[in-house]
Amino acid sequence: MPDNSCLTHLSCWKTGKQYDADRLINVSDAGKPLRVEYDLRGVAETLDRDILATRPRNLWAWRELLPLPFDIECPTLGEGGTPLLEAERLGRELGLRRLYVKDEAVNPTGSFKARGMAVAVAMAKYLGAPALAVPSAGNAGGALAAYAARVGLAAHIFMPQDVPAANRLECELAGAHVTLVDGLITDCAARVRAGCAEHGWFDLSTLKEPYRVEGKKTMGLEIARQLDWNLPDVIIYPTGGGTGLVGMHKAFAELEAIGWLDAQQAKRPRFVAVQAEGCCPIVSAFAAGADEAVEHENAHTVAAGLRVPKAIGDFIMLDILRSTNGTAIAVSDAEMIRAARELSAATGVCACPEGGACLAALRKLRDSGWVRDSDEVVLFNTGSGLKYAEAFAGGTT
Repeated sequence: MPDNSCLTHLSCWKTGKQYDADRLINVSDAGKPLRVEYDLRGVAETLDRDILATRPRNLWAWRELLPLPFDIECPTLGEGGTPLLEAERLGRELGLRRLYVKDEAVNPTGSFKARGMAVAVAMAKYLGAPALAVPSAGNAGGALAAYAARVGLAAHIFMPQDVPAANRLECELAGAHVTLVDGLITDCAARVRAGCAEHGWFDLSTLKEPYRVEGKKTMGLEIARQLDWNLPDVIIYPTGGGTGLVGMHKAFAELEAIGWLDAQQAKRPRFVAVQAEGCCPIVSAFAAGADEAVEHENAHTVAAGLRVPKAIGDFIMLDILRSTNGTAIAVSDAEMIRAARELSAATGVCACPEGGACLAALRKLRDSGWVRDSDEVVLFNTGSGLKYAEAFAGGTT
């Protein structure tokens, strides 16, 4: 990479093998995700909190910890800088010292997927990708379509036949080529692989390229900043492909490395991966003590973002859950829809089913005593409930 970037190289999450970061690349030789590595000593010398305070509170404020060279214009739509809202009434009801909601619904395209795609598309454009492709159960497709339009690249999006109408329309309005597939996101992924092989598209699938993680990790960077460089006790996160979980854990390690978190005093949050009962490969693998997950057969849930039967980064997620003394928990569709309505009514956040899943999980963890009354908890609302009209109209109340 050029000198005007703190990015040094890529490494395989599984084997550690290093790769140059100056070319388009998807996964390692082992077929595993690639991790973006930085000169963190250089970051510590060039970035400080006073400089950060002068920048707009968006994703690109963290430029030294992002891969795009400093002299390349950021193709922004205003992503990042989302609020961390204290949920006082819900916190009191649940008997918690402090409860927060990180509301990603206010991102461009209405979900947290904007963060990952902003960085991934920017890097794909910079590295010379001719066209982009992704399988999507909903929000990732909309985000890709928007940022591809922003940089002037064609986007090919493959979605399950039953994808919510709002997600499909969002892609089409941005000029993407949308193909509906009779099957799950895994079937869509197969179509993407075939199209990339035939037409030379670049695959931006979850954790099958290095840079979506880098956009998603800014959620963790923001939480630390919003809590005055302290970290919460528990982070509850809806987990499909798991990019956000992986990214936030990476963010906290990088903040510690540049000296912004005290290695002795700063606690690591206990991560909670929340999945749907109808699609819970990580929950099953965690309970079984396995290092990797088995594909969940006949996956089904109204939460499109959780309908991921098999994730390429499963081994990374499972390691994070165990190393942070976290856990994995599944909730039913009925529970998540009820909780989404409750979360919206109690906070004003327009909660999606995945956000509802986090609140439903929190209730179970409070009942079991896993979450203590002294814990400071952050749960995520990853997208706008307005995109899920079919799910909320489905009668699971």
